[in-house]
Amino acid sequence: MIEHELLFLGLLRSGPKHGYEIKRHIQEELSAYIGLNIKSIYYPLQKMEKEGYIDKESGRQGLWPEKYIYKITPKGQKKFDQLIAESFLSLERPFFSIDLSLYFLAYIDKAIAKRRLKARIGLLKKIRKQLAVLFDQAVKTSKSLSFILQHDLDMVDAEILSFQRLITQI
Repeated sequence: MIEHELLFLGLLRSGPKHGYEIKRHIQEELSAYIGLNIKSIYYPLQKMEKEGYIDKESGRQGLWPEKYIYKITPKGQKKFDQLIAESFLSLERPFFSIDLSLYFLAYIDKAIAKRRLKARIGLLKKIRKQLAVLFDQAVKTSKSLSFILQHDLDMVDAEILSFQRLITQI
């Protein structure tokens, strides 16, 4: 839930938003980059409202149904600052799906292992090209997304380098 709180409070830092606007922003701009699966926005918003991190006001425009506008409170601003500080300093050992295969590498024929690792490198290079295109677009439109994509590119480069080294060690 900490990531959800950070996400919603961060989005509300730029100004009040209605629920659909928050949901659309997450789906259209962020979901492909942040790795969070947001099924419902209203439960976390309701919980943060109860905790005093956000306020909800109702409003109506013309004949449209009533909408709720959410805005961050001073308590929410403090919580956001706390969460972002924790996020920068939170380190967890990364786990990769291939790690288990690497553990059992001794049971695989060396030629087959090298072939599979080279195929993985080929796939990683394709992903890298896609990320590079997205990065070039993000540099022009969103500095924040360009930071995420640069990090992703660095991680893919590190994995490619690691598997190239492993191939020479097999």
